[in-house]
Amino acid sequence: MMTLREQLALYFVMGSTNCPAPPQSILEEAIKGGTTIFQFREKGNGSLKGSEKKELAQTLQRICKQYSIPFIINDDVDLAVEIGADGVHIGQEDEQIEQVRQKIGNKILGVSVHNAEEAKQAELLGADYLGVGPIFYTTTKEDIREVSGPAVIQMIRSAEITLPLVGIGGIDSQNAHEVIAAGADGIALISAISLQDDPQQSARKLKTIVDENKKHII
Repeated sequence: MMTLREQLALYFVMGSTNCPAPPQSILEEAIKGGTTIFQFREKGNGSLKGSEKKELAQTLQRICKQYSIPFIINDDVDLAVEIGADGVHIGQEDEQIEQVRQKIGNKILGVSVHNAEEAKQAELLGADYLGVGPIFYTTTKEDIREVSGPAVIQMIRSAEITLPLVGIGGIDSQNAHEVIAAGADGIALISAISLQDDPQQSARKLKTIVDENKKHII
């Protein structure tokens, strides 16, 4: 069984608004290409609500179970608890880490951080992994913070944060190697897989980049 650090290698994030094709087909193709963990992030204009959101979450959850990869829900802690998701990912503006941990028990808890100070706090309060970014410019998030570059990962590692971490924000096949070289355990991405003509091939290429660059880190 893979450790969480290994499962974070290729972290695919997606909701219905990120899909030019049915979300379930994109997710299945992405997993076949090498996706190791999936986050359901249903946000933005035109995103599903209520029972429709729950229905899609359960559909995607079944696919993840079928391929034995963790199914994480972004922000919606109540939905995650209701359908028995493998974990939750929260941002700095979402519910407090301690409260989320209380609700989800020993499920996976990921926290978005933007600097070493937030990373230390998240580690102290019991996060299981950190999402660091935005590393590069991205159009997927409307409320984007200042782009930090791969250097922020090095800064967090220099602060002796040992939690598994993934870089997120504007990562694609052209710059993914920089994120791993900086000390990330994996890369999290949306459009570099979901909006591509061949999601499976895109995922495969990205997974290869992660694996190859991890070999060079001693």
